[in-house]
Amino acid sequence: MHEFLKRTWAEIDVNAIGHNFRAIRATLRPGVKMCCVVKADAYGHGAPVVAREYQRLGADWFAVSNLEEAIQLRRCAITRPILILGYTPPQKAEELSELNISQSVLSLDYARQLSGYAQEAGVEVKIHVKVDTGMSRIGFVYQSLGRDEDSLDEMETACRLPGLVPEGIFTHFAVADDGQDGEAFTLHQYGCFKEAIETMENRGIRFAVRHCANSGAVCDYPELQLDMVRPGIILYGMEPSGSIRSPLDLRPAMELKTVISQKKTIPAGATVSYGRTFTAANDMVIATVPIGYADGYPRKFSGQAEMLVHGKRVPVVGRVCMDQLMVDVTAVPEAHEGDVVTVFGHDGDAFLPVDELAALNDTIHYEMVCLVGKRVPRIYWKNGKQVGELNYICPAE
Repeated sequence: MHEFLKRTWAEIDVNAIGHNFRAIRATLRPGVKMCCVVKADAYGHGAPVVAREYQRLGADWFAVSNLEEAIQLRRCAITRPILILGYTPPQKAEELSELNISQSVLSLDYARQLSGYAQEAGVEVKIHVKVDTGMSRIGFVYQSLGRDEDSLDEMETACRLPGLVPEGIFTHFAVADDGQDGEAFTLHQYGCFKEAIETMENRGIRFAVRHCANSGAVCDYPELQLDMVRPGIILYGMEPSGSIRSPLDLRPAMELKTVISQKKTIPAGATVSYGRTFTAANDMVIATVPIGYADGYPRKFSGQAEMLVHGKRVPVVGRVCMDQLMVDVTAVPEAHEGDVVTVFGHDGDAFLPVDELAALNDTIHYEMVCLVGKRVPRIYWKNGKQVGELNYICPAE
């Protein structure tokens, strides 16, 4: 394995990936399939490498956001079924069929368009009917038990259109990760979903794959597994929220690292970075590190966040720049140029969780790991050895 460029990089623990996969699998009833959600470049962890590992571990399905993500998986030797959770232009019906990719159907109008293009190409497209039971995002609206009869009629019509093969039906929970506060609404959504399924079955339409359990439901609602579950964030070692009542034994898979590019002493009264928002009260030692908002480290962290140097927390001072920022290492005299700096993750016995940075950014850890930029290579480690690298800027030939 060649030496990677030690500027800023994300380390992905393949052992943690496997551990989380097995922890989730252990919660499933016999026969329940596991659909690994690898959209958004596997939540920033690198879909080509991570998906191959999930396939090796026995993933039954994969879920992505769009057609290009699905094509990427097929080009990376992913042979298991793939479901596109979002919108695909119906003109792509032939490509969906040729690549054996299942498409979410979100309305009767969309189903008719997809059917038309499938017939024109002389192909059949596998579809999963998306039921909107409470997200109000995409899907056939069925949010009230015993009502929305028109939506049920539209679902039935969509499933009977030529060129479409109704393989699955699914919904998505809005608050399955909200603990007790989300229970009533989650169970209401499930009730609507079950009623929609039963109505379709009574009308002679049966689905091979019924699925609704996202990460929160995998943890807290094992009774809602149906035929398949769709874990996302928990695959990567992060709880969906702090309100989960039955958390799994998970291990964060990603750590973000950078290095000290320069160390210098600045005098009292010196100002740091753009806007001169920080002034040194005393002589202090500043270390510059080559990471910035173009790498996915938000400018909002200016003067707010900390990093780890030699296992000690050091504050970010001054404004975060596009490619660089400064930290105060006055209290870490052993720090030198070239030393590794941990943006989030472990440094010896010290740990800086990505959740802490997410809180500073008024967001969730999902967004923080997805923000890690494409010029940051992903370096894969297993059993203490580097086993892979995903470099978006200079891919291996």
